[in-house]
Amino acid sequence: MNNLLPQSRLNEPSRVNSLPAVPSIRLRTLNDAPIQPEGDYVLYWMIANRRVCWNYSLDRAIDLCQELGKPLLVLEALRCDYRWASDRMHRFVLQGMADNRKSLAAAPVRYYAYVEPERNHGRGLIEELAKRASVVVTDDFPCFFLPRMVESVAHWLAVKMEAVDSNGLLPLRATERVFARAYDFRRWLQKHLPTYLSDHPQEEPFAGVKLASRPAIPRQILDRWPEASDRLLAATPDRLGSLPIDHAVGPAFFDGGASPAKQTVDTFFGDRLARYADGRNQPDDEVASGLSPYLHFGHLSAHEIFARLVRCEKWSAAELATTSRGAREGWWGMSPEAESFLDQLITWRELGYNMCVNQDNYDQYESLPTWAQQTLAEHTSDSREHVYDLSQFESAATHDRLWNAAQTQLVREGRMHNYLRMLWGKKILEWSLTPRDALATMIHLNNKYAVDGRNPNSYSGIFWVLGRYDRAWGPERPIFGKVRYMSSENTARKLNVNDYRERFTSPE
Repeated sequence: MNNLLPQSRLNEPSRVNSLPAVPSIRLRTLNDAPIQPEGDYVLYWMIANRRVCWNYSLDRAIDLCQELGKPLLVLEALRCDYRWASDRMHRFVLQGMADNRKSLAAAPVRYYAYVEPERNHGRGLIEELAKRASVVVTDDFPCFFLPRMVESVAHWLAVKMEAVDSNGLLPLRATERVFARAYDFRRWLQKHLPTYLSDHPQEEPFAGVKLASRPAIPRQILDRWPEASDRLLAATPDRLGSLPIDHAVGPAFFDGGASPAKQTVDTFFGDRLARYADGRNQPDDEVASGLSPYLHFGHLSAHEIFARLVRCEKWSAAELATTSRGAREGWWGMSPEAESFLDQLITWRELGYNMCVNQDNYDQYESLPTWAQQTLAEHTSDSREHVYDLSQFESAATHDRLWNAAQTQLVREGRMHNYLRMLWGKKILEWSLTPRDALATMIHLNNKYAVDGRNPNSYSGIFWVLGRYDRAWGPERPIFGKVRYMSSENTARKLNVNDYRERFTSPE
């Protein structure tokens, strides 16, 4: 086990002349500009891997600093004009920035937190910092507006810019194949993932590393783009209220940042993992990991979670099965609870990343399988007993108490129980005028209220409702056609939902 995932790197020697420490398959050059040896620093533009450990992007930036003899400047910025910007999303990110500032206070790095106070105020900041950089490193995230943003910025820079993939255990570009089913992807993983299991980011990225003194940021830059204060990063209501974002979507019921992420990991492995296989679908039993928001905003790494699981299971790669059958259990050689969790953390999560990196229209109706588009089209004109508009869905004003409870949890807490999220989507399909209307409603409500929305895994769940990663089902039904059907009645019979339904249909 220890030679697969070392628990600590505190005693490792310096990584000088160790390039490439980051596997080349995780590196992507974004422009044709050269490295500028006369630059003042290496610039790491942190946009998705918002953490200071287990982060290939940070590792790459540190290695470049050592190779070039340059100091490191880390820019973590937050714009205010992204779609669905709200107190909920901003607070979560700001709390993460506060944790990063604290963690890097004693590190040989200049951390620069910038929070945009008004629309377009941050325009030009990355370009100005890049003018003084030897090379720019950023995060390679395949979803939402981030790919377009980094490609646009790279086009205008006169210095080399690299994007680094630190998303999951499988490199984003390990395959160009888009998988139609989780079974197919799981079988492929079981054959190819072992190649990458011994690769992982640095747990202690600054251990044994000597960097040049922290670089100075020119006064004219700080005057134009002031550094975020500790008070702003505390994300208090008055500070959030001063920003031009949606204040109607209040904070989530959980905090953002590396510290809460670690506490959530500790709670999961200490209390919930042992009940995960049998209990994760029960809304009245709190066994869900709760890790998804932290993975989405990069406050937590999939590699770190896997390393923790390896230690808990006292596992080594020698226990892997020698054949790839695509089965959910038995291949890893771990406990049923651990294998059930890994199927979510790796198979289903990275299946979504596979789609987003290889198919540009991952969030469009036309990306659905042909069979699903055809059967839904054949039933678009079917009579619907209930039809609701976006406002009614958003306010949980349907006839169905269980559905209303799920929507209320989403709005109130910023999350929804995983099993009920499937029912939530199926009912939106059933109660919308058209499947396209249903898709638009699901995307809007999920991305507006779910802290883990706007993520490849989130789009997987939404499109699964309409047939992605599924097969044709029979008998053929009105509205759904051959798309899998779910009902609140069957869900209530299968699961313990009474406490859940009462909790989220009563006033706060």
